[in-house]
Amino acid sequence: MVKFLPLQKIKSMSKVIIPIGADHAGFELKEVLKVYLTEKGFEMKDFGCFSDSSVDYPDFAHPVASMVETEGIKGILICGSGNGINMTANKHQGVRSALCWKVEIAELARLHNDANIIVLPARFITKEEAIEIVDIFFNTTFEGGRHQNRVDKIRC
Repeated sequence: MVKFLPLQKIKSMSKVIIPIGADHAGFELKEVLKVYLTEKGFEMKDFGCFSDSSVDYPDFAHPVASMVETEGIKGILICGSGNGINMTANKHQGVRSALCWKVEIAELARLHNDANIIVLPARFITKEEAIEIVDIFFNTTFEGGRHQNRVDKIRC
């Protein structure tokens, strides 16, 4: 049985919106996560896609990455392997997108890399694993310190 962390609502003066996007391979998982996060009190901004019909992942990665970059928030992206949508998101200078298929990877992406977008490989994880991964991602804070020096060197 999977144990879920008590996903906490992000504290802010204004209501935090989580941008989310997926291609056709990630559509079903996106819908599951939207329901889960909405039930936890989060507001979602769904950039699509809106069915399992074949689409191009950059069309959904760019708007999510732009919102994360301009508003300084965290987002979620999903595609079949996670690779293409992750590569696209990381083209944005203010984005540190991490492909996560295990809880430990999501936790380290936040602790050490200050990742601000989590990418899930829909064809390689269960819905339960995805929920657990998202929980740890949104509940883990960046450690800073020596890791801040490394993160500062990412930008070109």
